[in-house]
Amino acid sequence: MLSVRFICHGTLKEDYLRMACAEYMKRLGGYCRPEILEAKDDKALAALIKEKDYNIALCVEGKELSSPELAKLIDTVPQRGFSTLSFVIGGSDGLPESTKALCHYRLSFSRMTFPHQLMRVILLEQTYRAFNINGGGKYHK
Repeated sequence: MLSVRFICHGTLKEDYLRMACAEYMKRLGGYCRPEILEAKDDKALAALIKEKDYNIALCVEGKELSSPELAKLIDTVPQRGFSTLSFVIGGSDGLPESTKALCHYRLSFSRMTFPHQLMRVILLEQTYRAFNINGGGKYHK
């Protein structure tokens, strides 16, 4: 079973965001071993990125994917020789270039700007959707 790490800058302050994240973490548990790691600053965030993981940086200049394309990308991670997939979410200023350079892939959800706390919820939902697509589930429809 694939491990999926969500490496995030900062902590969630709002209860409604924490509740949404908890719900998607619970759902993801049926498909993978999910884990959220929080870092207080950019240096601590970069320290959580492991070379042995398949690391995806969330950044505006990354590639935009449809939900089925994200599902396909996630499905290829074990075939690439990785047992852990890590998504990296920066703070309100985004990720420093040095942190993005530690990642294998750059992913953009939109050219629009989202609050990084809300982006965590969106990423968890889309990750759950991707696993559901790969598992032939009906959530995506």
